[in-house]
Amino acid sequence: MLIDRQARIIEKKSWGNYYLFRIESPEIAGRAEPGQFLMIKVSNHLPPLLRRPISLHNAENGAVEIFFQVAGTGTRLLAEKEVGSTMDLLGPLGRGFTVEQKLKGQEVFCVGGGRGIAPLYFLARKLKKTGAKPVVFYGGRTKEDLPLTNKLKELGLEVMVSTDDGSAGFSGLVTALVGETLATRSPAFLYACGPEAMMENLAQLCQRKNLPAEFSLESIMGCGFGACFGCVRKIKRNGQPSYLKICQEGPVFGLEEIVWQEKENG
Repeated sequence: MLIDRQARIIEKKSWGNYYLFRIESPEIAGRAEPGQFLMIKVSNHLPPLLRRPISLHNAENGAVEIFFQVAGTGTRLLAEKEVGSTMDLLGPLGRGFTVEQKLKGQEVFCVGGGRGIAPLYFLARKLKKTGAKPVVFYGGRTKEDLPLTNKLKELGLEVMVSTDDGSAGFSGLVTALVGETLATRSPAFLYACGPEAMMENLAQLCQRKNLPAEFSLESIMGCGFGACFGCVRKIKRNGQPSYLKICQEGPVFGLEEIVWQEKENG
């Protein structure tokens, strides 16, 4: 069931060009699952015409949270909104991450690159509630790209950070950090969200380790609920590739379902 609501911003935080909003919406918060997203109307004027898809960062106590990075006109307009103003939200949308009871007592890896960390806080909360032991890998270009580190630690999570320039944590790509950690630890599952190249590298690691995994894919979306066919992607179902709508069938897909773009073009 889609919920279309005018919702009030009750908290706003910022770190450079990263923003976190807490928005009052009991109806959406009560239905939201980790990995789902909202379609947000960023302005009452044109352009931009289309809503913007934003991952659900958290949902509890009658409110939802979004975490995003300013990357263009839509997110810049979104960042200009202030506490007390209202936002037009459509959601929760999409199919989220799978959290099964069999993960209870098991270590699981949650890997986020840059703003891809957004849905993993909500996921880690649910995993902990299930009794799993989530380990969060948080990668960025510099330490300024890791603004949620303390928030993740405050949840009681083990957090391993990496930066491309070595300014915080492991020096190098987050995929290299995950690879090194897999040499000594054996998680039961891996979840990931971030740049396409990062997730494809993680998929290769998981295949070599026979490690089951799910990935949250990004896509340009027109409507967010399957009407416009603007976000189709080649996905395998029953071993056969076909074009599916990311907004409706995803954005989360299993390791063996995804046809990575480089392979497709090759």
